[in-house]
Amino acid sequence: MNQKSPQNHHRAKLILEDGSIFHGFSFGYPKSCSGEVVFSTGMVGYPQSMTDPSYAGQILVFTYPLIGNYGVSDNSRDNNGILENFESDNIWTTAIIVSEYSSDFNHWNAKKSLQEWMIENKIPGIFGIDTRALTIKIREHGVMLGKIIIEPDGDNSVDLIDPNKENLVALVSRKDVKHYGSDKAKYKIVAVDCGIKNNILRCLLKRDVSITVVPWNYDFNTLEYDGLFLANGPGDPVMCTKTIENIKVAVKNKKPIFGICLGNQLLALAAGAKTYKLKYGHRSQNQPAVHNNRAYITSQNHGFAVDKKTLLEGWEESFYNANDNTNEGIRHKTLPFFSVQFHPEGSSGPRDTDFLFDEFIKMIEIYRGDLK
Repeated sequence: MNQKSPQNHHRAKLILEDGSIFHGFSFGYPKSCSGEVVFSTGMVGYPQSMTDPSYAGQILVFTYPLIGNYGVSDNSRDNNGILENFESDNIWTTAIIVSEYSSDFNHWNAKKSLQEWMIENKIPGIFGIDTRALTIKIREHGVMLGKIIIEPDGDNSVDLIDPNKENLVALVSRKDVKHYGSDKAKYKIVAVDCGIKNNILRCLLKRDVSITVVPWNYDFNTLEYDGLFLANGPGDPVMCTKTIENIKVAVKNKKPIFGICLGNQLLALAAGAKTYKLKYGHRSQNQPAVHNNRAYITSQNHGFAVDKKTLLEGWEESFYNANDNTNEGIRHKTLPFFSVQFHPEGSSGPRDTDFLFDEFIKMIEIYRGDLK
């Protein structure tokens, strides 16, 4: 089909590893790129999704048909120095693909357009693609490598790159130790930054804790803490060998441990279980996670999962996915260790399972002897 190019937008195309080509138009930063093509079914929250480090190395397809209509907020920070409107300090998606891009935006908190923000951060995008057909292809085939070529002068020699072959956690994790919260806080938590989202920090800080955030390969067992938090992050969890080794030591200390997303996989690996790559992953804001015959609507973003059949004695599944029966959480039967595959902090997405942060604090209180 011949499409008339919108004003000031070059033609662009997405080429998948199976040779399929989807034609559209360029917006954002005009550069060719390569990555893993995945889709998300969320209706809102594109600034939060794009700044989620778990999307590192990925070309993100938004299935919601209209993107950009409420613009992008400013870089305001809260009292702890955390960005209020984004999940990290960077955009981590390699590129985005949308059906229709809205250059006109209207929101009380908007400071710039999505395209302006993408140009500032050198993030390319394509619109005018049938994202329904593209999503169906990914669902049937599984996640695929792909490359975006900006025409007419785009670099057709761009190679297909599989981001999962490198340690993406090392890419997104901070390099230095960072402290948040008051020294007078009731409890001290160490959070391992494998790609931690800002809203996780916000949810913890609301509960009278101070947080020491450490890099993914930092030996946190040298620190004094009341609870250990294992953060979300991108890529294959088996790449995080140093983190897994440190968690094995922490488990022997029997202090409370709580993990989210990649943290669920890392805790499982440290406990002797195995993980595997999902066909097309869970990336949405409406995944049903079941616990004790009750389904919770959860926000998710991951491409790997825990093989629940490999859980060793003493461990059990705590949540499972009602759609495909995959693992959504594990816990130890007698010790204060638990983790979930979904995001109880949402952002974007629901926060129906926010109570899990309270359960973590309760475990700490029991461990400390403050709660009998």
